[in-house]
Amino acid sequence: MTTLTESGPADTAVDLCKPHPGHPRPDGQDRYTIGEVAAWVGMSAHTLRWYERIGLMPHVDRSHTGQRRFTNRDLDWLAFVGKLRLTGMPVASMVRYAELVRLGEDTVDERAELLERTRRDVRSRIAELQETLALLDHKIELYGRTDPS
Repeated sequence: MTTLTESGPADTAVDLCKPHPGHPRPDGQDRYTIGEVAAWVGMSAHTLRWYERIGLMPHVDRSHTGQRRFTNRDLDWLAFVGKLRLTGMPVASMVRYAELVRLGEDTVDERAELLERTRRDVRSRIAELQETLALLDHKIELYGRTDPS
């Protein structure tokens, strides 16, 4: 099975994202069905199959009957992908990021740039949302209501 790890400038392999502190099962006993994973990460089984098809998921192990079997590392990767989705990162960029990870340490600079660009976009959206929140707060005050927070 291909696992997605990253090598940083110091040539040390690092998991893509922090392991979730509350995996349902301990490592070594972590063989999840697609339905269990879908429930855990809040994505549909259809989305998980699509992610595998487009290369956003590494190779997923299969049981002797051909049923997908996911691991805790897969859960961690999918949690990271879920966060990337929340940033508004296009799927094509997420797939490119996954490809770069699989290509190894020579792609660290390109991966960093992709994430830095996404961070700039997120900060811009946060600023827009803060301005929008200020406007909403002002309008609510005009109606004589107190701050709901």
